[in-house]
Amino acid sequence: MKKVFQLLVDNNAGVLSRISGLFARRGYSIESITAGITADPSYTRITIVASGDEQILDQIEKQVAKLVDVREIKELTPQRSVYRELALIKVRALVDNRQGVITLVDIFRANIIDVAPESIIIEMTGDQDKIDAFINLLEGYEILELARTGIAGLARGTEKVTYL
Repeated sequence: MKKVFQLLVDNNAGVLSRISGLFARRGYSIESITAGITADPSYTRITIVASGDEQILDQIEKQVAKLVDVREIKELTPQRSVYRELALIKVRALVDNRQGVITLVDIFRANIIDVAPESIIIEMTGDQDKIDAFINLLEGYEILELARTGIAGLARGTEKVTYL
């Protein structure tokens, strides 16, 4: 089972290390973690995807909420949230197979952001399933490098907006 947690934390040195350290000490699994400052630079928004059974995930939420720098933690449910991930994918694309890669890029509404004589770099945003499906379709091509950001997400609407 997976849960997506969104944390609002003070933008202090070491806060991400303390949060990830809590996961490591307790043996919890982090599938992805992203962090960035908010509109107010004194706060950072962190999105964590964690996996485990219901009891472990509830324990994670309680333990993280106790950390000094954490101002708020909430679960982002798929029905009431928007998730996105960014992937940069470098694919070997010679003249004879380049058009096939370009066709896949167009179908998935991705972007080609760099072209070299033997490769192209594709930029893609979407949910994890979309990116996984695209990568699976690239199986016939050689993926030279792959970088994924992990999930960033926000709750829909204004109902649960936190004003600090």
